Amino acid sequence: MPAAPPPRPGWRDGIRFVVHSPTVMWAAFVLTHLWLGFVNLQGPGLPLGDVTIEYQKWAMQADYATFYVGIDSAWVYPIVALIPMIVAGVFGFANYASAWLGLVFVLDLVAFGAMVGWRRTGTPSHARATVIGWWWIAFLLLLGPIALGRIDSITIPVAIVAVLFLATRPRLAAFLLAIATWIKVWPAAIIAAVLIASRARAKVIFISALTSAAIVAIALVLGSGGNVFSFVTQQTGRALQVEAPISTIWMWLSVGHIGGSYDYYDGAINTFEVTGPGAPIVAGLMTPILGLVVVAVAVFGIVAVRRGAPVTELLAPLSLVFVTAFIAFNKVGSPQYITWIAVPIILGLATNVMGHGRSFRAPAIGALAIAGLTQVIYPYLYTSLLNLNPIMLIVLSARNVGVFVLLGWGIAQLWQLSRPFVNHERLGASDAWLPTVWPFGERAEHDQAAVSED
Repeated sequence: MPAAPPPRPGWRDGIRFVVHSPTVMWAAFVLTHLWLGFVNLQGPGLPLGDVTIEYQKWAMQADYATFYVGIDSAWVYPIVALIPMIVAGVFGFANYASAWLGLVFVLDLVAFGAMVGWRRTGTPSHARATVIGWWWIAFLLLLGPIALGRIDSITIPVAIVAVLFLATRPRLAAFLLAIATWIKVWPAAIIAAVLIASRARAKVIFISALTSAAIVAIALVLGSGGNVFSFVTQQTGRALQVEAPISTIWMWLSVGHIGGSYDYYDGAINTFEVTGPGAPIVAGLMTPILGLVVVAVAVFGIVAVRRGAPVTELLAPLSLVFVTAFIAFNKVGSPQYITWIAVPIILGLATNVMGHGRSFRAPAIGALAIAGLTQVIYPYLYTSLLNLNPIMLIVLSARNVGVFVLLGWGIAQLWQLSRPFVNHERLGASDAWLPTVWPFGERAEHDQAAVSED
């Protein structure tokens, strides 16, 4: 009796093949960046506003007048942020926008390769890593042109690579996170989480401090004086930016001009802000409130560590809480801040797909929703928001509520981990809690002394 013919592959098999195909995924990654680059250059709403208005101006001052912000004057950004801005001008200032987008693409390319693996495709580890790769592609698409069009876009791939190094090369990870922090302050949230959750804290402190000292020393030699620290104070006097979560209250009051509330343009810092009854007081309180929240989160994390929570369970949710707290309690709510969320989400997904920690599916889906709402707000319909269109205010409110929901999810995880008598997972001396398909995790296969928490 002849053997039955093999079953024909169904549509689900086709989808599975496409999803796990490295060629398709890399093509999607490249096409995503081409699309976002096109929208940045040709789309409505001036998506590259800060890049072509501010960054290019600072780079031109350095080139034509040998005047370096952060060295020769106070500046809103840490000093290393000037380097990518100057690099983007290497091919001529007429091509500045395209060069900036190309620089971000190259950095993202390195981070994506670290995420999904440069080789040994088809292995179980690679199949799991593709989930994370597709998530980041979706996140970039939903977030839109702002994902490439700010200085934050330089720090994201650096921080992604850093967290992928944490398991096997903590010193290098600390160096990268320190560099990223001296570009934009937010990666300090990841460093804080590592210092609390990981046994490698001494190495991280030493390398971070050494890197920071070297940067400050170079700046001082170049004649910066106190300007090298000016980014610390430049933000303190700002009013409430319209997109900040706390500003949602006054945006709604502005619709009816209640209490004289209104939004306005601050030409000195090139941003839109909101004012009304109590707004100046709240603006002055937001920085100390953020400080108190950070301290409270740190206490949660320390308690969890003392009660036996391993780095595999604690680091990702703790990083997520720190990062989302930086957004939720910030009086500056620029849309590019949402890019920060990608780093702890990728860390959480990476840890979980290797069988460690808790599921990060819920925050990953929530982050995608937040990204999509952010693109609706900026850049396409930003003018409608400034004109206090009620539908746009609903979108803004939903986005900001989503940030707090994400923060609440992370806090709930920390609460569970800090409770007494919780059965935490046990790690062996050779446990690799990041996919070994990644080039930065391959050392774990050859060095069985690589401890996941060190």
